[in-house]
Amino acid sequence: MKDSVIIISGGMDSTTMLYEYRDQIALAITFDYGSTQNGRERQCAITHCQRLGIRHIVVRLDFMQRYFKSALLESPEAIPDGNYNDENMKSTVVPFRNGIMLAIACGIAESNGLHRVMIANHTGDHSIYPDCTQPFVQAMSAAMQAGTYEHIEVFAPYTNISKADIARHGAALGLDYSETYSCYKGQEHHCGTCGTCTERRQALREAEIDDKTIYMN
Repeated sequence: MKDSVIIISGGMDSTTMLYEYRDQIALAITFDYGSTQNGRERQCAITHCQRLGIRHIVVRLDFMQRYFKSALLESPEAIPDGNYNDENMKSTVVPFRNGIMLAIACGIAESNGLHRVMIANHTGDHSIYPDCTQPFVQAMSAAMQAGTYEHIEVFAPYTNISKADIARHGAALGLDYSETYSCYKGQEHHCGTCGTCTERRQALREAEIDDKTIYMN
């Protein structure tokens, strides 16, 4: 039964979820909030939704770039290199981003008679992104259920698994990860040195998947 909305960026995680749960997804939403990588990710999201015949919309959140502070909302030069456990990666946090996106997706879900909002957070996000943790997801789901007639809930099945685990799911589905985009610097090819590129490489290597991504470094 197609009763769900999915938040899809066009990265590895949400694209895997799109394919894994495609029989349950009635609508896919990509949020354009002015981040450095939004344009490249959005094209990947559009490609996969068209391929699967899933309705897809882009919701612009221009206010975030104007009023929020994050390296992701500045320029490629502002993006630090390093691993997610490095202190400097906290500069890439966009305050309460997932809370805002889930709230909007919840309203869209209820407006369309749907009952779940899917989000592809995972354990690798937890160290620096507070709005990716299990307590956050549970609290947000409870608020959404309490605040809607349809009792919309958050469905986040990847919360307690790793990015490598997600990659294994995708490989089993025949997903080509070169058709996804992760790099925070948003250029034509992945930089290979920012936190998301580092995590992407490690996940594909750990999952023993041939990495066809083109890295500049």
